[in-house]
Amino acid sequence: MSNIAVILAGGTGKRMGSPVPKQFMDLRGRAVIEYSIETFNRHDAIDEVAVVVHPDWRGELEAIVARNQWKKLKKVIDGGAERYMSTLNAVMAYIDYPDDTNLLLHDAARPFVTPSIVDRVVTALQSNEAVGVAVPSTDTVWEVHPDMSADMTGMQMGIPRLVARIPERRLMWRAQTPQAFRLPLIRDAYQRALQDPQFAATDDCGVVRRYMPGVKIAVVEGEERNMKLTSVDDMPVLINYMKR
Repeated sequence: MSNIAVILAGGTGKRMGSPVPKQFMDLRGRAVIEYSIETFNRHDAIDEVAVVVHPDWRGELEAIVARNQWKKLKKVIDGGAERYMSTLNAVMAYIDYPDDTNLLLHDAARPFVTPSIVDRVVTALQSNEAVGVAVPSTDTVWEVHPDMSADMTGMQMGIPRLVARIPERRLMWRAQTPQAFRLPLIRDAYQRALQDPQFAATDDCGVVRRYMPGVKIAVVEGEERNMKLTSVDDMPVLINYMKR
């Protein structure tokens, strides 16, 4: 059984409104993406590392790789227009690997994944085909009615949504990455998904849950420091974690 960490770095920064994709932003002298690659490269249980990157930023990534000379980084894969396409490209890059290959798919915008999280994921993969990382929600979560007239733009104009359901808080967990899968499982899940004209996804565990409903997805606990960089306001929080 081999464990391959795939860093998903295909974004271009449009959602964040930055000329530089967030995975390439400077974080205390290093690009954001360098931290997670470093963690996986150093981890004894990880056999190989790959990075999925937008073609326009491939040169920037290759310069970073040249500076660091990570021995386990074997593949640089072109990303797709959507996140799920980047995952699919990664799966196809390993399509000929043995069936006992595990892919650990990690967001490049989560720089501080820890060795302990990787330990828990790899251990869970020994007895599960799919593993997710999550942290318990400390906030009550509301499910709201899908009223298209009250989307975010509408809410900013004062049009409220309506509460549909309030799930029990102790059952609500916030998903993180890596999300890890046995290679044949994630391959088959995406093959089924691509036959669905309504398919849309931002979460790989969600793809397995929807299109391979008989498969149990194990959940291991993440850590708050494994947060995702989503806006410039998150930078001071990440820097604070570095001081701990």
